[in-house]
Amino acid sequence: MEIIHGSRSFFVSTPEVDFAVTAQGGHMAPVDFYFEDYAVSPYALAPWQPDGVDASLPPLLTQLRGDFFCLPFAGQSGGAPHGDTANDTWDLVVQSDRELVLEMRKTDSGAHVTKRLSVREGQPLVYSEHVVEGLCGEWNYGNHPILDFSDLAQGQGRLAVSPFRWASVYDGVFANPDAGETGRLKEGARFESLTAVPCKDGSTMDLTHYPTPPGHEDLVMMVNEPATPDQPFAWSAATFDDHVWFSLKNAKDFPATLFWISNGGRSAHPWESRHLGRLGIEEVCSHFCNGLEISRENRLADFGIPTTRLFEEGQPVRLPVIQGVALVEQGFGQVSSILPIDDHTIAINGEQGAYVHVKCDWKEFLLS
Repeated sequence: MEIIHGSRSFFVSTPEVDFAVTAQGGHMAPVDFYFEDYAVSPYALAPWQPDGVDASLPPLLTQLRGDFFCLPFAGQSGGAPHGDTANDTWDLVVQSDRELVLEMRKTDSGAHVTKRLSVREGQPLVYSEHVVEGLCGEWNYGNHPILDFSDLAQGQGRLAVSPFRWASVYDGVFANPDAGETGRLKEGARFESLTAVPCKDGSTMDLTHYPTPPGHEDLVMMVNEPATPDQPFAWSAATFDDHVWFSLKNAKDFPATLFWISNGGRSAHPWESRHLGRLGIEEVCSHFCNGLEISRENRLADFGIPTTRLFEEGQPVRLPVIQGVALVEQGFGQVSSILPIDDHTIAINGEQGAYVHVKCDWKEFLLS
């Protein structure tokens, strides 16, 4: 156990990837991906540490960093936001040269949750899975990676997701002026392309470029197209100067992707307008971030979009996600597609025709 960015953290170091995971809340960051003598560290750390903010805040906020698992996703009646899995203490089960296994034997949902993070030889990837046991009923959930674009010029980073069949700005007031928050996107506005997301003032915002102009907090949700033989997994991607961060998932497990745009739009403690250039690229089964009770209302049923999943006693549910980095040439641009080459290789294609192949055991991990 090490103290990293003010938090007691488990740490795994491999030739391909180093990653730290906080004991409190299970937040994964920093994560360094290695390419010979070159390292890439895309995950965000909050611009505060736990001992520098109000101790009465939920651990979700005091620990805030990188990727964490949410069960339920967002608010719930009588429980912490994003559930115990993002707030409570994880117990160590196994720590080896390439694997970390943690567990919560009893969470506020009633579930036993096992977190397994591993790195495979020669692959700049983190294989992440959460196994949920003992849970009953309809629940929402999600993985919550947060990336840091704050060192990039406005619009320098590029964002993309796999084809989607439904997309909307958050359908309520995401940025509350009474709490010192500002937002720019039009509540509930539907859109067909990330290049033209409606704003409150009648203009549109191009969310394929990030950071956006600072001073706003907004949320959008894209519902992925179902899998096909040619596109058996769904994906999200962010292009930085010389590398692409990407996430692969089974769309049946995580039907939607949220973009949480956190770019200086919150002035209250602990945000204080200093959480700039961060972006949550969150893979979820949820109704936006409206919480457990609203997700259970199944408000998107007319569109065939699930916002919860049925969990049954005696039937463990495994929720796998692969997150990784690939180096690319300058000018690679927005990712246009991520496709399988074979069961152990993917191709990440850029908008200008460039591509890079990455070793990735996607089929066995995501679809087994």
